[in-house]
Amino acid sequence: MEATGILLRIGATFFFTVMVVFVKLLAEAIPLGQVVFFRSAIALIPLVLFLMWTRDFPSGLRTTRPLGHVLRCTMGCIALFASFASLKYLPLAHASIIGYLAPVIAVILARPLLGETVTGLRWFAVALGFLGMLVLVAPKLTATELDESYLIGVALALIMAVFTAGAKIQIRSLALTENAGAIAFYFAFTCSVAGALTVFWGWARPTPIELVYLCGAGLAGGVAHIMMTLALQHSEVSKLAPLEYLSLIFAVIADFALFKIVPDGAFYLSTLLIVIAMWTIAARDHRKTDTDRSVKAEYKQTSQT
Repeated sequence: MEATGILLRIGATFFFTVMVVFVKLLAEAIPLGQVVFFRSAIALIPLVLFLMWTRDFPSGLRTTRPLGHVLRCTMGCIALFASFASLKYLPLAHASIIGYLAPVIAVILARPLLGETVTGLRWFAVALGFLGMLVLVAPKLTATELDESYLIGVALALIMAVFTAGAKIQIRSLALTENAGAIAFYFAFTCSVAGALTVFWGWARPTPIELVYLCGAGLAGGVAHIMMTLALQHSEVSKLAPLEYLSLIFAVIADFALFKIVPDGAFYLSTLLIVIAMWTIAARDHRKTDTDRSVKAEYKQTSQT
């Protein structure tokens, strides 16, 4: 069971990397909204098939918290648009490491939104995470010639991290009462609709290879989400968490293999600082996950009596 969970988590990380590689390959040729639509709409196919296999479709889509889903989907959709937009300007590895700031930002948001107590150690982790980001960006800011496109990418990646943090907080709340499949389905559906609406601003006619990339991004994203869900059913969150960093390794490999980009020293120092910050925060989040599971189990038992 443990080995199965680990293999599924590695597979999920790999397919998420495949997804962002396809998106980056499309960045110059296909409008952003069109990419979001294909990624989300195509992802619904494996997701619905998976929900049918687990007998959660359509019954598992029922919800008692529609507004909660609206809030989660809105924040997640903004994060997805910003994430894909940033890939036009940033190497995959840089976009990935800035994305790791999401749990750090979630600490800041958790206090006003959830009323959580933030310890001194976690505030230190927040400071360390943002120091890591400054280390990454500083060489571009102090260069003789300002790299505006890179800074635009950093700004978009930061927007992605902020809204991802907000979405994660909302998911944490929804997961106490809602089916995981419903949370994923409504998010993909919302992003599909948002992406489709951009057709009024003009879509491109993709070439055959671009169409493969568009569909590939959707299938890879859908498969990755399913594998992530199955991994959590076979193993504990705390045991799977370290495997999240494989996404950075995969991104560095993809940058070198496809785009001939080699990370510099600032990237490695930034990665070290942000990873330490994530580990500091994750230590408490793993304990909270166990508590949330107990609360969810109690809620289910109460609702059945």
